[in-house]
Amino acid sequence: MAGPLSAPTSTRARSIASSTSPAASPNLGSHDLGVARAAAELYRAKRFPLLVFSGATSPTTAARFPRGEAVHYREYALESGVPDKSVLLEPNATNTGQNISLSREVLADAGVQPSSVLLISKPYMERRSYATARKVWPEIEVVCAAESLELDDYVSSIGDPKLVIDMLVGDLQRVIEYPKLGYAIEQSVPGKVHDAYQALLRAGFDSRLLSS
Repeated sequence: MAGPLSAPTSTRARSIASSTSPAASPNLGSHDLGVARAAAELYRAKRFPLLVFSGATSPTTAARFPRGEAVHYREYALESGVPDKSVLLEPNATNTGQNISLSREVLADAGVQPSSVLLISKPYMERRSYATARKVWPEIEVVCAAESLELDDYVSSIGDPKLVIDMLVGDLQRVIEYPKLGYAIEQSVPGKVHDAYQALLRAGFDSRLLSS
């Protein structure tokens, strides 16, 4: 799902991670179990030694992950062969800024003060994850990664096409608006991306927009 607004794809992230050796990988909770799949895959590839799964629940995840996003991600990782000693849990975050800031606190409590991290999120969220991390944890080197899927395959994996597009539109709105609110650093958004965003809004993909 790479495009003009994408941070490095997971293939690119693997290459960068290999050279910078991130000390940890915070994983941002959501409705997408692919975040945990990507985390387990990259851990098994020895790209980092420690995972942090972060996230409580939200209206879009409560039914799918009733025990909390981080808890379900952790369970998936353990079932996939990641050892328990390599997993930290942050079960309270309810937004991206908290995902990052509370993961930082969990790492500090474990005695880990990383100089770089590999941040794993939904594929279309890499750019916002990066912009948020640069705002709330500016001294850290951030590399972003996500499960690498074609758009049709990604939609099939979620099982709800409208939810995917609604979430994508809402995410782009946050890329645009959050710097004005102090939640993220500014990102360049190409004109054709703005045009596509407006077209999707006109088509009714607006359930995940910020409330005015």
